[in-house]
Amino acid sequence: MKKLLVALAAVAAFSTQAAETLTVAASPVPHAEILEFVKPALAKEGVDLKVKVFTDYVQPNVQVAEKRLDANFFQHQPYLDEFNKAKGTHLVSVAGVHLEPLGAYSSKYKTLAELPGGANVVIPNDATNGGRALLLLEKAGLIKLKDSKNILSTVKDITENTKDLKFRELEAATIPRVLTQVDLALINTNYALEAKLDPSKDALVIEGKDSPYVNILVARPDDKDSDAMKKLIAALHSPEVRAFILEKYKGAVLPAF
Repeated sequence: MKKLLVALAAVAAFSTQAAETLTVAASPVPHAEILEFVKPALAKEGVDLKVKVFTDYVQPNVQVAEKRLDANFFQHQPYLDEFNKAKGTHLVSVAGVHLEPLGAYSSKYKTLAELPGGANVVIPNDATNGGRALLLLEKAGLIKLKDSKNILSTVKDITENTKDLKFRELEAATIPRVLTQVDLALINTNYALEAKLDPSKDALVIEGKDSPYVNILVARPDDKDSDAMKKLIAALHSPEVRAFILEKYKGAVLPAF
C-alpha cells in the first residue's frame, strides 16, 4: 500500500509539472465567460488556463507588457495600436475572436429622433472608442465629422451638430452607471451586457457586422508563438466556441472566425 501511495504521488507530481499555466486578463463579459468555457478543453491539452478579471482597459495591457500576465482578451486592434503608440509598448494580436457592436442607449427615449435639442450625450474617453462612438452617431445622421474615415475623431472634429448635442467623455466602464442621468450613452457591448442591457433590443442604433472592431487575444512578441498560446488560439477558434457565442449572446456578440 505504501509503495502504491508513493507511486500515485509521483504520478500526481508529474502531471502537475507537465501542465503549463497560462494566465490571461479579461473583461468580465463576454471575454472571461468565453475563456472559462474553453478551460476544460485546454486542461485536456495540458494547459492550466487561469483567468484574471479586470474592469478597466489599461491594466490588462500594462501587466502583459510587464510580464506579470501572459496575455489579455478585452480589446480591438485600433485600441491596441493607440495604446502601443501612447505607452511605447509592443503588444501584438495573436487571434481575432469576436465582435461586440458598439451601441447607443437611452433610458428616456425610444428613438434617436426623439432626442431633444441640447441633449446630453456621453461617449467613451479613450481615443479609439470615442472616435468609434462619433462615427456611429454620424452614420445615424446626428452629426457630421471632418473626416468620416478617421477612427480617432474627437468632438473637436464635429463640423455639423444640428441638435446641438452636448458631449461628455467618461471611462467606458463607468458609462452604464450614468445611463439614467443622461439622454444618450454610447456603450461597449461587454459593459452593456454586464449592465443587463440587451444590445439587440435596447440599442437605439448599433454597429453592423462590417465593423472593424474585432476583439482580439493579445500577447507579447516573445510569447505569441508558445505551445500554450497556440493551444488557446485553437480552442478559441473551435466550432464549440462559435456555437457557444451564438447561443449564449443571441447576436449581441458575433463570432469573428
